[in-house]
Amino acid sequence: MPKKPATSAKRKKALTAFKPKVARKPPKAPSLKTVVLDALDDMKALEVKFLDVRGLTDIADTMVIASGTSDRHVRSVAQRVVEKAKESGFRPHGVEGQQDGDWVLIDLNEMIVHVMLPRVREFYGLEKLWDMTATKRAARA
Repeated sequence: MPKKPATSAKRKKALTAFKPKVARKPPKAPSLKTVVLDALDDMKALEVKFLDVRGLTDIADTMVIASGTSDRHVRSVAQRVVEKAKESGFRPHGVEGQQDGDWVLIDLNEMIVHVMLPRVREFYGLEKLWDMTATKRAARA
């Protein structure tokens, strides 16, 4: 007795059962800079500035300085940076200043994030201290 021909649905299922599975690459993880910038942008941090401090110090490659509108805003911005960094696999080495909220420092190993009130930022002038352009670095050497 002859076999009944398989229907097209059964045939497709049979063919796909033996098809080798292709390994898909996992999505590329965002960089620490992207994670921090997105977190600061989400919380509407003011005057965000990235400073390349390689060659000036061994404690970090990059410093980020941002401002908040109030002590509560500064704490919230810093907390969001910490949360987003942890979600992306970047564990903070330490967080200082969350109690007062005038200036919160987040140590993310290769990056240090300063979130501060505008008056505190102006008083300490971290941008002037750490912002060394190539010409200033060459003159310094």
